[in-house]
Amino acid sequence: MHFSPEIEERLARLQEKYEAMGQDMTSYLDGLLHADFLTYWDYIHLDTLLSLQNPKTPFPDEEIFIIYHQITELYFKLVLHECKQITAAVPLTAEFFTGRLKRINRYFEALTQSFEIMVEGMEKDQFLKFRMSLLPASGFQSGQYRMIEIYATDFINLVAQDKREELRNATIEEQFEYFYWKFGATELSTGKKTLTLKQFEKKYAHTFIELGKANLHLNFNALFAELKNKSQSTPELVNELKQLDINVNVNWPLSHFKSAVRYLQREPEEIKATGGTNWQKYLPPRFQKRIFYPALWSVDEVENWGRGWVENIISKPA
Repeated sequence: MHFSPEIEERLARLQEKYEAMGQDMTSYLDGLLHADFLTYWDYIHLDTLLSLQNPKTPFPDEEIFIIYHQITELYFKLVLHECKQITAAVPLTAEFFTGRLKRINRYFEALTQSFEIMVEGMEKDQFLKFRMSLLPASGFQSGQYRMIEIYATDFINLVAQDKREELRNATIEEQFEYFYWKFGATELSTGKKTLTLKQFEKKYAHTFIELGKANLHLNFNALFAELKNKSQSTPELVNELKQLDINVNVNWPLSHFKSAVRYLQREPEEIKATGGTNWQKYLPPRFQKRIFYPALWSVDEVENWGRGWVENIISKPA
């Protein structure tokens, strides 16, 4: 049998590769000979993926709720994939940083645009019934989302607004005790930690603290400051960082706020979230001032962070 020069060249390269590893190329070729062709459904484990929806109730719209949250977590995994590439890049260039931020922003923009599925895609009566079978689980418990925040900014910027100056020089462990989202998961009547928060801390607290320590000088804010000090920052990089701030700290939480208003706002008293979270104070950015890159915004922009969007949502009938 005659082999083309292209095949002969590749066989020679394979021979070199396996010899360098002390392996017999013929054995690997035998394996290739007997292997079946790859299929799409096997490659992405489609059957397994489609089997991961297990509703707790007979209400049809619960499956929508589950699938959308699973999609969200897959997008978060994509974001973290980019975060790890940014922090591992040596040397990190403004061009590479900008390119990966563009990817992250696209992921969050896709999520925000698709959140109408949660706002308008379920029957309100069904949601208010099946949600009671989910207690005390809550989307608040997304560990991946919290990891994205830790990659994106200095640890201190995730501390509750009224504690930031006091804890600016504190340890990572001390700062973590006052993270902003903890105050959104306290019982409204007693101020104590909800079971939702206790579960979340038990599973992830160590991971968050260690990630904070590892990214002390590798989070996006620190990396940007380093590039800026070297006069290597670009307007495109600044724009992508600001867009990330808006996507994560304004558009995404306010999409959730819009959904909460539709399903949970009721006179004279709002319905509580499944995890007991104080969604009225936790979700609107103007209360928490969740800002990754405060130095990139004007005083007026910081002061009115997300305000117009919230007022527009509240003014509309649920």
